[in-house]
Amino acid sequence: MIKNQWYVVLESKEVKTHRPVGVTRLGEKLVFWRDSKGKVNCVHDLCPHLGAQLSQGKVNEDCLACPFHGFEFDNRGQCVYLPAFGRNGEIPKAIRTEAYHAFENHGFIWIWWGDPDKIQGEPGWFDIDDSFSSAGFQEQWPVHYSRMVENQLDVVHLPFVHYNTIGSGGRMVVDGPIVKIENDVLYLWVYNRSDDGTPPRRPEELPQPTRPPMLVFNFPNLWQNRISEDVRITAAFVPVDEENSMIYIRSWQRFVRIPLVRSVVNAVFNWSSIYITHQDRRVVRMQLPRKTALKKMGEKITSADRAILAYRTHRHDLKLAAGQEE
Repeated sequence: MIKNQWYVVLESKEVKTHRPVGVTRLGEKLVFWRDSKGKVNCVHDLCPHLGAQLSQGKVNEDCLACPFHGFEFDNRGQCVYLPAFGRNGEIPKAIRTEAYHAFENHGFIWIWWGDPDKIQGEPGWFDIDDSFSSAGFQEQWPVHYSRMVENQLDVVHLPFVHYNTIGSGGRMVVDGPIVKIENDVLYLWVYNRSDDGTPPRRPEELPQPTRPPMLVFNFPNLWQNRISEDVRITAAFVPVDEENSMIYIRSWQRFVRIPLVRSVVNAVFNWSSIYITHQDRRVVRMQLPRKTALKKMGEKITSADRAILAYRTHRHDLKLAAGQEE
């Protein structure tokens, strides 16, 4: 995982009012809860006293109470009430657990994973506003999140894995693709076509795109497929640990707004996304190694894999900038 980044980790609906939620994300045990104003908070799911899981406790006003001895922690991870010492007792400052900055918008919850002094504004999003409605699903895959990301940037696999869905039509030849990275956002223009005997064109042989990119990836883990002005698919690839990840898929549309009909259309889109995603899962869950890197992979990358190589290169650069090794 890349440090000093905003990661989508949960959907908003997963964190209810007055009840903590414990999950494993980014290889760490975390607990989320909402305070009296509905704001989401996140700390390490471990009481520093005797190691109990805070997620088994309860929300008491704005704080999280340990289930073992009632120690209460605020959103900074600091113990602010120790029952055995009484309301006016002096609490040692060492009784604290690590806290994470949380951000909530568009129905998702992000956390800043890294040095809190290096927080960079708010996490990025797409040009999807309240005029869109959506339906979605989530599931866990036994792979590192980097494999999930690369699968959604891979323009070569479409006619094979998705031969009867989004890859139908036999468009096997890959012109380009055109890939650009700006401000930690990867933009990808796809130009797949049928084999007419002419070799694939390099990106510089293609006209400069005048339409929006088909695929957009906000580092470190948020992706969008722009199908049209009124239809989008988004996916958050959420690291659980080094060998497991969650995928949160949402189908968005705004061409149907009549409530009942809209619900039916959204459900159909969601079913289609599930089917297509499971076509990917069948292959991706068996890829080795389960985690990707820029170097020492032993894979034979082709010119059609430009987006994957661009992703690996930028991910490598971000890790170096954060003081991490591959």
